[in-house]
Amino acid sequence: MLANTKAKTPNKFKHVSFKEQVKKNKSVFIIYVILRTLVVGVMVLQILNRDWENVFLCALTLILFTVPSFIQRNWHIEIPNVLEIIILFFIFAAEILGEISSYYVRYPGWDTALHTTTGFLAAAIGFSLVDILNRSDRVKFDLSPLFVSIVAFCFSMTIAVLWEFFEFSMDHFFAMDMQKDTIVHVINSVTLDPTLSNTVVSIKGIDDVIVNGTALGLGGYLDIGLLDTMKDMFVNFIGAVVFSFIGYFYIKGRGQGKFAKKFIPTLSSDSLNSEEKDTDKA
Repeated sequence: MLANTKAKTPNKFKHVSFKEQVKKNKSVFIIYVILRTLVVGVMVLQILNRDWENVFLCALTLILFTVPSFIQRNWHIEIPNVLEIIILFFIFAAEILGEISSYYVRYPGWDTALHTTTGFLAAAIGFSLVDILNRSDRVKFDLSPLFVSIVAFCFSMTIAVLWEFFEFSMDHFFAMDMQKDTIVHVINSVTLDPTLSNTVVSIKGIDDVIVNGTALGLGGYLDIGLLDTMKDMFVNFIGAVVFSFIGYFYIKGRGQGKFAKKFIPTLSSDSLNSEEKDTDKA
């Protein structure tokens, strides 16, 4: 056992004040202020229009904006500036532009882009959680770079599955349309087989659908959510694979990758120093 000649200090992390955090992450703070101002402006307009659902979305957005800062101050995890800026823009794009400004409906690729980003970011978060444990002296945890990458990928895909469960539940129980519908022109189904012999029956060239005697005028058949869900899962898969690949070589080179560092949260210096002191005392 090594002797500790220094006076014992409480095993607590140094609290980072808001001013110190702003000074350290000036670019993040500027983006935060701009986006927050825009959200407040949108909230005022929604209040004037008495659209309380959108007012709630604005309030939720303002709360979500504070999450990265809260994590850094209270959980002693350093979030790279690039990652934090992407998270802020992602929240704004999903809630304000996507929901309130109807970008999900106006721009078909909007949802796809956000789900791809989600897959990438979720893999980064899962990767950092495992990597922090892997490098901690307090936890006996020693995983290979390949296994850490696989865990990050599985973490991202699990988040995607849970989100699709949430969307389905909201649509099923609250009559919403979070699983956006898709117009298709071909149906392949064994349900249409009158012989019940599990034979696929195809209907091609569908250019309209009549429901209760009224033509919907959509130019095709209305697929209820399935294609949207599978597309979301697939693009999430792509984002997760891309980051898992990057993370693998990041660990292989033990932190040498400059690009990967921009997306991987790490323990704060205070946290690392605390662990080192605890190890010296052991």
